[in-house]
Amino acid sequence: MATPTITLREITRRFGPVLANDDVSLTLASGEIHAIVGENGAGKTTLMRVLCGLLPPDSGSIEVDGRATRFHGPADALRCGLGMVHQHFLLVDRMTVAENVVLGHEPGGAIGIFHRSAANRAVRELAERVRLPVRADAPVRSLSVGEQQRVEILKALYHGARVLVLDEPTAVLTPQEVDELFAVLRELRVRGTTIVLITHKLAEVKSLAERVTVMRAGRVVGSGAAAEFSIEALAELMVGRRVPPLRARAAREQGPPLLEVRDLVVLEDRGLEAVRSVHFEVRAGEIVGIAGVEGNGQQELVEALAGLRAVARGQIVAGGAPLRGAVREHAAAGIAHVPGDRLRRGLVAEMTLAENLALGRQNESPPARGPWLTPSALERSAAPLLEHFDVRPPLPRLLARQLSGGNQQKLVVARELTRGAAVLLAAHPTRGVDLGAVAAIHDKLLAERDSGRAILLVSSELTEILALSDRILVMHAGRIVHETRPADTDERTLGLYMAGKHDGAAA
Repeated sequence: MATPTITLREITRRFGPVLANDDVSLTLASGEIHAIVGENGAGKTTLMRVLCGLLPPDSGSIEVDGRATRFHGPADALRCGLGMVHQHFLLVDRMTVAENVVLGHEPGGAIGIFHRSAANRAVRELAERVRLPVRADAPVRSLSVGEQQRVEILKALYHGARVLVLDEPTAVLTPQEVDELFAVLRELRVRGTTIVLITHKLAEVKSLAERVTVMRAGRVVGSGAAAEFSIEALAELMVGRRVPPLRARAAREQGPPLLEVRDLVVLEDRGLEAVRSVHFEVRAGEIVGIAGVEGNGQQELVEALAGLRAVARGQIVAGGAPLRGAVREHAAAGIAHVPGDRLRRGLVAEMTLAENLALGRQNESPPARGPWLTPSALERSAAPLLEHFDVRPPLPRLLARQLSGGNQQKLVVARELTRGAAVLLAAHPTRGVDLGAVAAIHDKLLAERDSGRAILLVSSELTEILALSDRILVMHAGRIVHETRPADTDERTLGLYMAGKHDGAAA
């Protein structure tokens, strides 16, 4: 069956007072790789969720091969050949690859018996046909992040997707895995699949996409052949101004250790060792970057340092004092925390922006007056922070769930960077944040370092690690397997250590 041509006409979508898509029109040609770029809150993901039946438009229409079509859910969109691979994978980790791929369309007999061998065979044949190697009988929880992404793509293809939307697909991949993914996407395009790539990484647009659409403030502000745009021109269209290149400031003189981690062992949720005898320190005026593919112990390490997860063995020392593992104790010792999962750990979605900014300091004055929180004082305290950190829209009474993901991230960063803590744990501080805001957050992290803060930066973005870190540690399988400095390494070398494939890297 041929890949359809998709046309979106004058799509408008609101979330309360927020206009996410403002009269947007877009055409996706059959068998092309089309990139959609823009700042956070520009409306990219919302537009694609409308296209894939996950959200109804307030107005406008979708045409498939010239016929107006109305989707009442993702199943309707999939029947027309449209599927989406989300930034956060929707896999059941206790099930096998094949069970995940066929879920909802399981091969079975007349009495409803699941034919596991038939499912394994169908998934193996599909994987071979589209050159996406995976083990059909492997539990998903045993796979790397890159392998799980392949499963998501196979799932969409198995269910009939001929237009494949990928939302930030390289966010958690090593450089080597990015190369493998791009080879797969090019092969799919040759076979007739239309690929839609939502990304913040403009170099990826130039290397992979044939056409690009730029969105800003809910509208399309530029579209055409990707070859016709420079990276600088795309960045300027995205943010409406010139964006300075990412570059680190010169290192400053460092002070005493403010955070020490001594032979630390931390268990994950199943009781297995996620952090295995890790030892390092972070000094005043220093950014120590931890690079690694997600799932190699970084999350558990940061949670233990923040007091959110118990320590099995070893010791955490802040400001010379050992910590016992309570969140309040860690905060009182001068540790602030930008969590890797902003929705689960960083925000209360049903609280206002002002209330979220006050979390952890609600007993201070203002906004507290005795035992009471004063809403007007909360809003007065919040307004300058929202403005300074460019949270859009800067409305203190808005609920946190009404912000885009990138603006939610800026809200968390605003709160944690203004605590005045001596130590900052920054886990993926720019995840899902647009190009202009990335530069602003980087400037603020460097300013915190220059003021004498000790910063532990955890990121899967190697450009970020290399640009900001004074020292770099690489984690693999729960251990620190490599230590270096930005001047002495590059992305490829770090990627090999991250994958556990470098000569001399620890297992």
